[in-house]
Amino acid sequence: MRTLVSQTAQNLRPSGIRRYFDIAATMDDVVTLGIGEPNFVTPQHILEKGIESLRRGETGYTSNSGTIELRRAISGYIERLYGLHYQPENEVLVTVGVSEALWIALKAVLDPGDEVLVVQPCFVANAAAVEMAGGLPVIVNTSVEHEFQVTGAALEAAVTPRTKAILISYPNNPTGAILTREHILQVAAIAQKHDLVVLSDEIYERLVYDADHICFASLPGMFERTIVLSGMSKTFAMTGWRIGYAAAPAPLMEAMRKLHQYLIMSAPTMGQAAALEALEHGEDDVEHMRVQYDRRRRLIVSGFNDLGLTCFDPRGAFYAFPSIEATGMEDEDFCERLLHEERVAVVPGSAFGQSGSGFVRASYATSDDNIERALERMSRFMRRYG
Repeated sequence: MRTLVSQTAQNLRPSGIRRYFDIAATMDDVVTLGIGEPNFVTPQHILEKGIESLRRGETGYTSNSGTIELRRAISGYIERLYGLHYQPENEVLVTVGVSEALWIALKAVLDPGDEVLVVQPCFVANAAAVEMAGGLPVIVNTSVEHEFQVTGAALEAAVTPRTKAILISYPNNPTGAILTREHILQVAAIAQKHDLVVLSDEIYERLVYDADHICFASLPGMFERTIVLSGMSKTFAMTGWRIGYAAAPAPLMEAMRKLHQYLIMSAPTMGQAAALEALEHGEDDVEHMRVQYDRRRRLIVSGFNDLGLTCFDPRGAFYAFPSIEATGMEDEDFCERLLHEERVAVVPGSAFGQSGSGFVRASYATSDDNIERALERMSRFMRRYG
């Protein structure tokens, strides 16, 4: 009997994150710094709008593209932040998180065999999404020496006649890196020179510290070749509501909308009602959470450096990415020993790409108490192995 599983599915690597969460779930008293999810509950006024939607009986589908009210709010939000105007009717699409938005964006621009430059380290799904969309991921590595910022030279070296797109994710998961204007202009120059589409995952756009986020589409000449991906999950502590969005010029969006119609129908209705409230009245909540994350950022980075786990300064998202070179261990071995011996869960950097090897990802989207307990336990660990 022939195998019933497709070659595409067989070729996909399992997520490098899940293994450690699965082990931790079988253990008691684990301090988890692994989950990339806000520990804040969705702000109350946003919750209430979702509940009100349900009580009004709004349990059916919306327009495929999302409610027009939410699309207008997204358009206004982007314009307030970056001075860009997307037509809500045909240049904004409400999706089931950024995960769906990424896949349909890739599927909309790729023909089988097209190559996508995937900047790593990055979220574990990025290269897999390219493969599932029929493309070939071409990995472009970054390094701590460049603060995990991709360079124009690295992109140029990876371009071939089959290259169709660049996929970037800044602020970055797992490193916390941002792109300075100097580096983001280098990316734009490569896109312009080689006529490439840029898929810019900006889900952590509002969680930036001591810097300003630059929306890729706002760069000169980039609006027409950029698909901006973002959503509510990180900024407004709304991961479970599953509301993301894409913004792109009408020709690109038309293709994405067709895929979305067949794949999803529409994003969750009550989630859209809550997202509308968040965009219209959630700015104070955003700033409150950002300030808390910034304080935790400084706490955990200082703690890692004191332990000899050298950590560059993350300026976005809610992750620290310390080097474990001082232990002489491989990152997977480090994470496994730390979990079993001290009940602290972090994620090996190699799960996010080969250029993440020798580092671990630790999320500070958790309480001060959890961070301090984790550092105390890691101090014991480092006294044995550091």
